[in-house]
Amino acid sequence: MARLCPLFSGSSGNSYYIGSRSAGVLLDIGRSARQTEQMLLRCGIDPLALGGILITHEHTDHISGAKVFAKKYHLPVFASKGTCEALRPGLDGVQLCPVQGELELAGMTVHPFHTSHDCVDPLGFRIDTQDGRCFALATDLGYLSEEVKQNLLGADLVVLESNHDLERLRCGSYPYYLKRRILSSTGHLSNDACSAFLPSLIESGTKRVLLAHLSRENNTPLLAYNSALSALSAAGYTNEVDFLLDTVKPENEEGKTIVF
Repeated sequence: MARLCPLFSGSSGNSYYIGSRSAGVLLDIGRSARQTEQMLLRCGIDPLALGGILITHEHTDHISGAKVFAKKYHLPVFASKGTCEALRPGLDGVQLCPVQGELELAGMTVHPFHTSHDCVDPLGFRIDTQDGRCFALATDLGYLSEEVKQNLLGADLVVLESNHDLERLRCGSYPYYLKRRILSSTGHLSNDACSAFLPSLIESGTKRVLLAHLSRENNTPLLAYNSALSALSAAGYTNEVDFLLDTVKPENEEGKTIVF
């Protein structure tokens, strides 16, 4: 059965395992190789089950463990051509594989799609698992483009950014330039922007949504959750009947695994 293990989420590091117990991939590796290995084992996943690492973009909170982990387990690293070039100086000795289109990895079909963020050439991923399930991930988004929306719609399980509460960000302690960056079309997705899209997602057949990459300074899990729940309720959907909604913690301390 398809399973997702959200290992880490947020500005201190991001990483997810998607696959089965016996074969899967990592999406990003934003913590150390040791921390990632420990969290995989806590989730009941042997690191030797990995067939590769998918990288969304080159920011540190998505790649910091890539070099050591990829070398230790002899894993290829997949990313866009631009991201591979940005990674090459720091990932010497690692097999970097530019993603040109759909690819087969660990028995799954990976569909990359372009996202909007302040880096070279970021990607999101839609993955069809061996047992016919569909997973999609899109974080670090300045906005929800039509390409992003089309790749999220209809997926059984979606991980979507709900980074900040607009009022907390605007009134918070961040310097103006950083607030402007976060609010830009290449920044991060707000609770409001995320929530506005969720009714369309549920209407398309998505049954489970995980709100991810929450800011510790400008958001709380409760704010993100309530914003999403309010939008879905207003659209006539019932929690735990029409959909399942949750937030991703910074660390999966309990070794939580989602089977879908």
